Amino acid sequence: MRQSSPAKKLLLLWCIATVCILGSIPASSIAQTAPTSPAANSYDQHATLAIQSLQAWYDLNTGLYKTTGWWNSANAITVLADYAKITQSRDYDFVFSNTLSLAQKTSPGFINRYYDDEGWWALAWIDVYGITHDPRYLEAAKNIFSDMTYGWDDTCSGGIWWSKDRKYKNAIANELFISVAAQLANATANPQERSTYLAWANREWTWFSHSGMINESHLVNDGLTSECKNNQKTTWTYNQGVILGGLAALHQANHNPAILAQAKAIAEAALSKLTDAQGILHDSCEPKCGADGTQFKGIFVRNLRALDEVDPQPRYNSFVLTNADSIWSQTHQPDYHLGEVWAAPFGAADASTQSSALDALVSAAEMSRRHH
Repeated sequence: MRQSSPAKKLLLLWCIATVCILGSIPASSIAQTAPTSPAANSYDQHATLAIQSLQAWYDLNTGLYKTTGWWNSANAITVLADYAKITQSRDYDFVFSNTLSLAQKTSPGFINRYYDDEGWWALAWIDVYGITHDPRYLEAAKNIFSDMTYGWDDTCSGGIWWSKDRKYKNAIANELFISVAAQLANATANPQERSTYLAWANREWTWFSHSGMINESHLVNDGLTSECKNNQKTTWTYNQGVILGGLAALHQANHNPAILAQAKAIAEAALSKLTDAQGILHDSCEPKCGADGTQFKGIFVRNLRALDEVDPQPRYNSFVLTNADSIWSQTHQPDYHLGEVWAAPFGAADASTQSSALDALVSAAEMSRRHH
């Protein structure tokens, strides 16, 4: 008799557990979870419904998400971990473990040609470690960061390359480097390791803040030219976001008020210049941002929330709730799909658009509670 694969066994156990759980809930209670209007439910309930839709794209055999790419799947795992933390749910621990195991068949150790890809996975595993306290996840993040350090050299006086081809020094790879280093410093108990990670974070921020990538309007452009000058390319939302999360983590580690002031300046510039008249966040590529750009806005919101956690601001809370409300106003039963554009019409949905918009819903759930 042919034996079932481990993934199929896991799927069977998952289905059995789901049936058992649903079977223990009265039908009337299940019916009440479906919203009748956007205002009738809490942000937690909105996030729960949208998370369930996201997981319909999860592939148990690969540990990744169908309809989207490698680095996007890391962000989907991140928003799933954030949801689990905020709702105090352990329902998705098996997803984290499954992805840690099976996704490495795509890229062993979550290491590939792109240092930014590596950074996304490192951040995902740091988040998962924060809720599970399973050292496997922290060790994975440490190993990824170790590889990222090999991207640093003296070209343009420092910083890491975008890829191992060493042809472009850009914002996102270096922002992720700051964020991973600072978050590892905050998550690591070993004093010597913490000192090493903090030194890397400080070194990177010193270089980045003098690199010229932060322009006169306090927005971050895409990267540097071959002459090490600001290339004046698009100020993507995620480039404004990742630096906020990195600086928030660095501020937690070293309590430097100047770092917090710089983060607040970038946040204010983004909220003023990258939103429409209704306060809805946009990237200039909309409504056709391709496989990568659909992820960007959620990353900004997630990292703005991280800044708000160390320096709460009513403006940040209002912005997040406004965007979450706009996103939810466009959802429809029974799928609760979330599209690329956060103002009507929102367009088609996939695992990237879903996880990105979920960053806003999950952030709204956390921030509305904390700011209440």
